[in-house]
Amino acid sequence: MAKSILVLAEQLRGGISDITYEMLGAGRAIAQALGVPLEAVLLGSGTSQLASSLGAADKVFVADNPELDLAAPETVAEVVKTLVDKTGADIVLVGCTNVSLGIGSILAARSQMPLVNFCRAIKVDGGGLVCTSQLFGGKILSDVKLADGRGIIGVYPGAFPIEQGRSDRTPPTEAIDVSVQPSKIRFKQYIEPASGDVDITKQHVLVAVGRGIQTQDNVQLAEELAQALGGAVCASRPVIDQGWLPLTRQVGKSGMTVKPRVYLAFGISGAPEHWEGMQNSQCIIAVNTDPKAPIFDGAHYGAVADAVELLPILTEKVKMRKG
Repeated sequence: MAKSILVLAEQLRGGISDITYEMLGAGRAIAQALGVPLEAVLLGSGTSQLASSLGAADKVFVADNPELDLAAPETVAEVVKTLVDKTGADIVLVGCTNVSLGIGSILAARSQMPLVNFCRAIKVDGGGLVCTSQLFGGKILSDVKLADGRGIIGVYPGAFPIEQGRSDRTPPTEAIDVSVQPSKIRFKQYIEPASGDVDITKQHVLVAVGRGIQTQDNVQLAEELAQALGGAVCASRPVIDQGWLPLTRQVGKSGMTVKPRVYLAFGISGAPEHWEGMQNSQCIIAVNTDPKAPIFDGAHYGAVADAVELLPILTEKVKMRKG
């Protein structure tokens, strides 16, 4: 039986990341089911002023130290292990993001606790936990049982509702003084994406294009449909590698994770790397000339057709419906 749950809060460029609220929401549900406290730890400079937004936690530990700003995974893992030893936390939630990836495995090794990575669901089973972990970009879901309720859980972004982890309550905080060991890896600079481009993670409608768009000139067909629908255009990696769209429009494991209301995929095969970045879309509509394309396995609707031929037809139909 777990004694307490600890969430490693993630902050980037002076703000709390969405994954933190996802983990707080998931952690709160587990904590209530087990009857244990939910605590959070916040690392980095100026973090004391951010702690007030973590009201879903019963308590927030704050290590306000500039040496912990985007620190190396082994540095963060050592600080969290110290806190785990102090509080007796049996369950630690860590985000599977570019910022936090790698921390969970190091923490698991140093604390001698099991690790379940890329977790998409968590449920209490008696005194233990059953975590659903996605493998191979979501093609396989595996249930892993932490029988004694102890373990490090890497939470997959977008798996849990953000709203459940938000609270207007101001949590009690405790400042912790930690020694930071020098690391061979050091953060030097955050490179901003090109300014002036749309943020595809905030769009309700996305028109995505892949190899099946054939040429750069045909990207304009997708732009016209996106404009008619009030959305934006994004792409799979092959289109980005060709330079047809900027890197900020890439969806997938090496790009952005999106979850719009409608995701239209034109000429995208549905490789695991791309599927991982858009699988949480509310409605997925796929168009591909190959009836055996993997994208059809997960799409809600599909059409075996040429994307270049179908795009202008759909655009015209949308314009007619909108009057």
